[in-house]
Amino acid sequence: MATPNLSREQATRRRRLTAIDGALALLVILLIVQMWLLTATLETFLAGHHQAALPAAGVSTVLFAACFGLYRLIAGVDRSRR
Repeated sequence: MATPNLSREQATRRRRLTAIDGALALLVILLIVQMWLLTATLETFLAGHHQAALPAAGVSTVLFAACFGLYRLIAGVDRSRR
């Protein structure tokens, strides 16, 4: 009888780890995109194209919100484990 419970616990642990791994991978990709956006925006701003700064700030805010949401997801999954 103990074997089915152990395998169920292992399956649950694997699902949690998979969710955390996927969220972390997406978080890293979003942060890289945000850094690229900052670099490109700064370059265009310094080149004298000031109209690109406001839309880039909006996109950066959306990326920040997505990263924060993924962080909350990771923290929630980790907290439910304990």
